[in-house]
Amino acid sequence: MSASSKYSAEQIQVLEGLEPVRKRPGMYIGSTDLRGLHHLVKEVVDNSIDEALAGYAKNIWTVLHEENYVTVADDGRGIPVEIHPKVGVSALEVIMTTLHAGGKFGDGGYKVSTGLHGVGVSAVNALSDYLRAEVRREGKEYFQEYSKGKAKSKVALTAKDTSLPFKTNFVWQVKNGTKTTFLADKTIFSTITPDFEKLEKQLKQVAYLVAGIFFHLYDERTGQERHFYFQSGLATLIKHLNRNKALIHPEPILIHKVVEGIDVEAAIQYNDGFNENVESFANVVPTIEGGSHLTGFRIALTRAINDYARKIEALKEKDENLTGEDIKEGLTAVISIKMDSDKIQFESQTKEKLGNAEAQPIVAQVVKDGLDMFFEENPQDARKIMEKVLLAARARAAARAAKDAVIRKGALEGMTLPGKLADCQNRDASQSELYIVEGDSAGGSAKQGRDRKFQAILPLRGKILNTERARLDKVLEFEEIKALVIALGTGIGDTVDYNKTRYHRIIIMTDADVDGEHIRTLLLTFFFRYLPEIINKGYMYIAQPPLYKVQKGKEIHYAYSDEERDKILKQLKGNKATKDDVILGSEATPEPDVEDSGQARMTKSPGIIIQRYKGLGEMNPDQLWETTMNPENRILKQVTIEDVSATDEVFTMLMGDEVPPRKRFIQTHAKLATLDI
Repeated sequence: MSASSKYSAEQIQVLEGLEPVRKRPGMYIGSTDLRGLHHLVKEVVDNSIDEALAGYAKNIWTVLHEENYVTVADDGRGIPVEIHPKVGVSALEVIMTTLHAGGKFGDGGYKVSTGLHGVGVSAVNALSDYLRAEVRREGKEYFQEYSKGKAKSKVALTAKDTSLPFKTNFVWQVKNGTKTTFLADKTIFSTITPDFEKLEKQLKQVAYLVAGIFFHLYDERTGQERHFYFQSGLATLIKHLNRNKALIHPEPILIHKVVEGIDVEAAIQYNDGFNENVESFANVVPTIEGGSHLTGFRIALTRAINDYARKIEALKEKDENLTGEDIKEGLTAVISIKMDSDKIQFESQTKEKLGNAEAQPIVAQVVKDGLDMFFEENPQDARKIMEKVLLAARARAAARAAKDAVIRKGALEGMTLPGKLADCQNRDASQSELYIVEGDSAGGSAKQGRDRKFQAILPLRGKILNTERARLDKVLEFEEIKALVIALGTGIGDTVDYNKTRYHRIIIMTDADVDGEHIRTLLLTFFFRYLPEIINKGYMYIAQPPLYKVQKGKEIHYAYSDEERDKILKQLKGNKATKDDVILGSEATPEPDVEDSGQARMTKSPGIIIQRYKGLGEMNPDQLWETTMNPENRILKQVTIEDVSATDEVFTMLMGDEVPPRKRFIQTHAKLATLDI
């Protein structure tokens, strides 16, 4: 029997207890919001993935029960239950109740592991109000229950008539395996209700990376279920990331090789877009901040393309080398490495950046060799990639000239600021905010109503360019975008510097109509494609102006939705609202009790006037300040990106050149649209 298959209590090493996890949960799972809750699920799933990577599990089940209980099960070997020789209690209890205890530290546990630090399932236990672990080994089933990380009883054989605190229809039909059910501690988490769709994306991503393993997701609350199995792994993931995009070469470039114990896998495919989408993973963990493996990949890609460009004389002797910026355009790639769990190093507990220096030259070598071979064997595809990259290089040179012109123009206007910008007095970016306002009329009201100490106003005239379909040189030819870039102070393109951002709250304020929605989408497209760190740093917000003004005598209320309007009406009329309390649209025929103010139609109920705002320009400066700009009572929605690839896919589909995907989306979601006509 091989060392790796001898999985027993002797292989479990103990380092420390669980109290630090409950005291500082953010250090171990990143946050205590929905993302942190899903991280608990991920930690338990990761244990099952380790069994799969070791070759012992073929199925992983995730079940969402009523009342927020979650079960994760597998058909692996099952956690050892015999007495640990050093601690004197069951190995199962050691793993579940001790930080840094697991089969990932000593020899013979796991060769490749997703959970470097070993806090995984023990951290889940520490942060759960209830946890039940069940193990099947050698024809017997054992269990142990815990609360807030502490065992409620000793490990025992499961009785047939066991009563559980949750209801379930899930039947676990395996000979060997581990099943964990937990209920997150509501005193620690802001929400303990898991989100099916987000977990679906999370598990699907892992399924791409662990080819040949079945993932099953059941939601007993709604009856939904999903099943994932990808035999071709990264090739399928690349095709998914590039769907709805016109491709430069039909099939992905696939590279896979093991060097010095590091398993390197990469998939590369170019599309005719202008944006890059590169994802990296280490031991199946997404490395959002990249690391040494991603650096090695980029070095290899740049060298391989430059070498081939000179070989076919697409680059002459006098020409400069292509840069990483040139090679990024239209690139979709996934780089995934697997290595010994006792050697892998992450730069944070949440494992967002790989720190192993030795991975960089190995990844660079494997990717460079793989690309050289592909270019040699597929000259037609290679030439198409070269043409794409060379076109990007020429566009970059044009964009640099355009950008320099923007900077020069800005300098001539004095301190690089455009004339239409009403800047704030404060020079501390963390205390300053910029309102990007639709139209000169609303811009005028905003300039008069603002607090000039910390609020700057930049009015935009009309709709800006759709930057999804334009390179940087074309983007910078558009006057409104020029003004925005100069006002922000970040620069743009290859010399962008986010430390120079002049405002740490950048607020889009548009009308609550179709045109306003479109302008907002165009602005978000620009920021996502050309200044994404503005969003990632949490600087981007959407203002929420009110839809209605409800007035009874001198008493004025503002409503931000139809529901809020109805609630205010009931309060003003003593909960006796009638069907006549409605707002007439702009196309409605005036009735006797309706006055037209010249700004918006108003419906008068006895003693009550309801005004429907169609645009920001209908508000005077005081109203705009009171409802939308006063920090004490305004409503701002922060813009965040939870899933970069999914966001990229949506922008490509909604704002790109391909019509059929957009048409399908509109047809599918038409009934969900809110129309203001």
